[in-house]
Amino acid sequence: MSGENMIKIKRQTRPIGSLKKGDKVTVDGHVLEVDEHYVFVKHKDTNEMIIELFNPKTNKEYQLRYFDDQVETSLEFYYLQGEFQYMRVDDIKEIEW
Repeated sequence: MSGENMIKIKRQTRPIGSLKKGDKVTVDGHVLEVDEHYVFVKHKDTNEMIIELFNPKTNKEYQLRYFDDQVETSLEFYYLQGEFQYMRVDDIKEIEW
């Protein structure tokens, strides 16, 4: 992810690794709810993580992806398009939890 597209972490109430089902994550002012948080791919020295999110008002689904050893520089946000394809969103400005 290039520097100009990095997502700014506005506020953290606790480490991202402790987020669990039912917790709230705000992305550019939109409050989303955590559905699941898990290891996507185990690498030798790090884990690629996924937090599955949904908007309780619209029922749309999203993912927040990151590497557990470089959270601030690896955050990526995706939305579910169709039934199985997640598309990356490059214009997210800030996130908080």
